[in-house]
Amino acid sequence: MTRSELRFPQGFSAAALAAGIKPSGKPDLSCVVSERACAWAFAGTRSTTAAASVLRNRDLYAQGGPLRALVVNAGIANAATGKQGARDNADLADALGSVLNVPEETVVTASTGIIGHLLPMDKVLSGVEHLPEDLQPDVLPFATAIMTTDTKPKTAHATLQSGASIVGTAKGSGMIHPDMATMFAFAFTDAEVDQAALRSAFPAIVARTFNAVTVDGDTSTSDMTLVLANGQAGATDQAEFLAALEGVMRDLARQIAADGEGASKLLTVRVTGAKTEGEALTAARTCCVSPLLKSAVHGADPNWGRVIMAVGRSGAAVDIEKLTVAVQGVPVFAGKPLSYDAAAVSRSMKDAAEVTFDIDLGVGSEKGEAWGCDLSAEYVSINADYTT
Repeated sequence: MTRSELRFPQGFSAAALAAGIKPSGKPDLSCVVSERACAWAFAGTRSTTAAASVLRNRDLYAQGGPLRALVVNAGIANAATGKQGARDNADLADALGSVLNVPEETVVTASTGIIGHLLPMDKVLSGVEHLPEDLQPDVLPFATAIMTTDTKPKTAHATLQSGASIVGTAKGSGMIHPDMATMFAFAFTDAEVDQAALRSAFPAIVARTFNAVTVDGDTSTSDMTLVLANGQAGATDQAEFLAALEGVMRDLARQIAADGEGASKLLTVRVTGAKTEGEALTAARTCCVSPLLKSAVHGADPNWGRVIMAVGRSGAAVDIEKLTVAVQGVPVFAGKPLSYDAAAVSRSMKDAAEVTFDIDLGVGSEKGEAWGCDLSAEYVSINADYTT
C-alpha cells in the first residue's frame, strides 16, 4: 500500500486545512476524530519548559478518561507563552469539542513550531470551525499538515490477524532527541485494547523506539507520542497487538532519523553484549548523537575510534579486551585494531543510504538499537535561518 492510499482504521477520520499559522500558507491545522471513545496511552517530553499542550495532555492522562479527538497545529509550538498560552491551548481543545459535540476533556492537543510565539487564535478558532466539514479516512492530508521542516510525511501501518489495523504517522526532522518522550508520533487502531495493559507496556515500547532516535541531541518542548484505540474491530490478541504497535513505532522512528535536517544518510547503531537493555540503548544512542561520528558518516570515513569514544562516554559497562566493532558489516576492532580495507569500507559508506555500526560490549547478553543521521553543512544552514 502506498502512502497516498493509506486509510485510517475503521471509526477514525481526519481533516486538515491552512488556517494561516504558517507564513508559507501550507496546511497547518488538523484533527483526527473517532466515532467511539478511545482507550489511550501517552508519553510527553520531560523538558522542564514543556509546551502547554504537553502539560494539559499529561493532566488528562492522569485522570484516565477516554478520548474522542486529537487536534494539532503546526508552525507555532505555544511553548514559553505563559498563562495566555495555556488558555489558548485549552480554548483550542474546547473549540473542537464544541463543533464535534464531545466533551472538551476528551480532546487532546499538540502544537509544534517556533517557541515563544502566541497562537493567532482568531485564525485558529476560525479554522477549527471548518475542520469537521472535510473529515475523511485518508491519512496523507493529516500526515502532511503536522509537518514543519520535514521533507516528507511519515506513515506506517500493520494489520493484525483479527483484521484490526494500526496506522501511525509522525513528524520530526530537527530538535530531535526525545526524552519521554520538534517530534510527534500518533498511532490509531480499531483493535479492542485494555487501557491498563496498554499503558503498562507503553514506556518500554517508547524506550526502544522513539527514545532510541536522535538527530541533533536537542529535546523539544513539544515532543509527544500518543496511541488511540477505539475497539471498533473487536478483540485481538494483546501480545500480537503490542508487538505490531512497536513495529509501527520503530518504522516511524527510523523515518524521523532518516529525514533529519540536512541528512543524506540514516545512521543505525546496533549494540549487543551489554549488561542491561538500558545500557545497550544508551550506548547506541550516544553513538548516534556524537557530532564527531555523525560527521564521519557524512564524510564516509570509517573512523572507528569515534565509536570507541562514544561508547566510553556513554557510561555503559564495557570490557575493552572483548569489545568488537564492525562498520558496514566489516570487522574493524576486536579488542585491538584489525586490518581491513578502509577504502572499500569508505566506498560502502558513501554509496549506502544507511550506514550501520555493530558493537559488542563484551559484558553481557542484552542488546539495543538506535537511529540517527549524518551531520551536514545543510543542518547548520537550516537552523541558522529558521526564524529569520
